[in-house]
Amino acid sequence: MTATPDLTGRLAVVTGASRGIGYFIAKQMAAAGAHVIAVARTVGGLEELDDEIKAEHAKTGKGEATLVPLDLADMAGIDRLGGAIHERWGKLDILVANAGVLGVIAPLGHVEAKTFEKVININVTSTWRLIRSVDPLLRLSDAGRAILLSSGAAHSARAFWGPYAASKAAIEAMGRSWADETRNSPLRINMVDPGATRTAMRSQAVPGENPDTLPHPSEIAARIVPLASPSMTETGMIFQAKHNRWVSYQMPA
Repeated sequence: MTATPDLTGRLAVVTGASRGIGYFIAKQMAAAGAHVIAVARTVGGLEELDDEIKAEHAKTGKGEATLVPLDLADMAGIDRLGGAIHERWGKLDILVANAGVLGVIAPLGHVEAKTFEKVININVTSTWRLIRSVDPLLRLSDAGRAILLSSGAAHSARAFWGPYAASKAAIEAMGRSWADETRNSPLRINMVDPGATRTAMRSQAVPGENPDTLPHPSEIAARIVPLASPSMTETGMIFQAKHNRWVSYQMPA
């Protein structure tokens, strides 16, 4: 999964598009020809993304963006997003559910209820709500692709990472069920473990780490974007971006 796909004419939703991995996925998908619906809370980051996509379009004629400032805690807003896409375009080709929050790195018994609830609400419930909103639109595509951002924390379940690990494990369980439901359709659904990346979330989680030892989010995005290709056939799997490889799920031994 290394070649940049031709996404000309494809319509993509990317959440968390104002910074980090989501920003560069949106930028690179637009450069590959997609019309990107960029969703994020931070208007400034979305406007910067739009400027870069417009500059690239002026040079190559490829890619466009529609900006959607939206807090994913606004569940009704997620529903409206699906309705607006249906009214304007009638289908969706690509979903990248990238947005998420870390919460805190702390013993489970020390995590405040409001913090735990926010992690589950943003990472899990809003992802389900997004799936529910765009699933009918993805099924109308000739080659719908859904990419759900997960984490190695879902499997390592390391000490002090409980809320975040639980939320990513839940995303993977939903994604696997969704992939099984759609296995006999053109829709392909996969999870991505990006690995440690030079992002604000990573610096929050591991403040003493030297960020220069980690890959830039643009590098990780370049490995994820090919999963949106119409020629991609895998479904219900995990793509480990750091190692550029697919891995399958196994039952407990």
